[in-house]
Amino acid sequence: MKKSLLTLTLGGLGIGITEFVMMGLLPDIAKDLSITIPQAGHLISAYALGVVIGAPLLVAIAGSYPPKKILMALMMMFVAFNAMSAFSPDYTTMFIARLLAGLPHGAFFGVGSVVASRIADKGKEASAVSLMFAGLTVANVIGVPLGTFIGHNYSWRYTFVIIVIVGLITLLSLKLWMPALPATKNRDLKKELGFFKLPEAWLIILMIAIGTGGLFSWYSYIAPLLTDVGGFSADSITYILVLAGLGMLVGNFIGGKLADRFSPAKASVSLLIAMAVTLFIVHYISANQTLSLIMTFVTGAVAFALAAPIQMLMITTAKGSEMLAASASQASFNIGNALGAFLGGLPLAAGYDYTSPVWVGTLMALTGAMFAWMLIARNKRLALAS
Repeated sequence: MKKSLLTLTLGGLGIGITEFVMMGLLPDIAKDLSITIPQAGHLISAYALGVVIGAPLLVAIAGSYPPKKILMALMMMFVAFNAMSAFSPDYTTMFIARLLAGLPHGAFFGVGSVVASRIADKGKEASAVSLMFAGLTVANVIGVPLGTFIGHNYSWRYTFVIIVIVGLITLLSLKLWMPALPATKNRDLKKELGFFKLPEAWLIILMIAIGTGGLFSWYSYIAPLLTDVGGFSADSITYILVLAGLGMLVGNFIGGKLADRFSPAKASVSLLIAMAVTLFIVHYISANQTLSLIMTFVTGAVAFALAAPIQMLMITTAKGSEMLAASASQASFNIGNALGAFLGGLPLAAGYDYTSPVWVGTLMALTGAMFAWMLIARNKRLALAS
């Protein structure tokens, strides 16, 4: 692996830990800050809101600077606001800290995706992007379980100190190893924003926000699905989540290879259909522990195989607006996070069992595949007309 790509992987690791570890730390944070668990859950929403706001906004503001300087500035923000989280004395301060910590998330992946594709060997651009997203998967395999263990047994504040340390290491590696790529010359922000006037842009955004929401309909309720339906003990959930993380790690690299070999659009539609199929299977095998473990790995793999293809799809579609578009895809992914959890919870509120969110996820994945197919069909029509 090139050292320059390793810096992006380290950034993805830190961002992945701070985003996903909150799910496991909610009881500890709620107890320490004297708030309810639903109130603590708002801290997850605050982070997602920060991502949606910061992704396009920060890239729009900083896009005329050299990529290395942008990435370093974003990582400085990451370090500062996670340090603020570690020392937050009350709920309000923590909410603000989490909102601010989410701001650099999408922008880092947006700029990082473009940088990875530029420094990659020819024909391996998507694989290079997948190396950056590998940090997210490693976070789910190692960082999140470790951070949750430290939070439960010592203090959740120590977990955020570790996140800050990862951020500082990333900052140092960016300074030492990231090449000084030139800034975008004669940048025209108004022209870049014109990308969002294209039908293709909104087809991709809808594909990501709805299609990847299928993942979160399943993942948001995986713990009660495994305990109430699968009969697993609550103590085993952490280890099963590690299994899901391993699937994500494997799937991430497979997705990069697929997007390099085929077009990102074809890879995306195929993987969204595959996600719908795996979720459909999960619904029927959840009571069988052996099959549940197998499908937890497979579903994680299929879902995260989408990461590199959808990012490359944005980049290749948005000629001249690559960084802004790539950051918008991260904002869309976090909308999918919130949308999947919300829609997946509706049948539970109506009294259905914990397999019901998986049906919602199946429909969301198929809807995302429909938008991907519409994009492919539109591109074919445009190619024939030209």
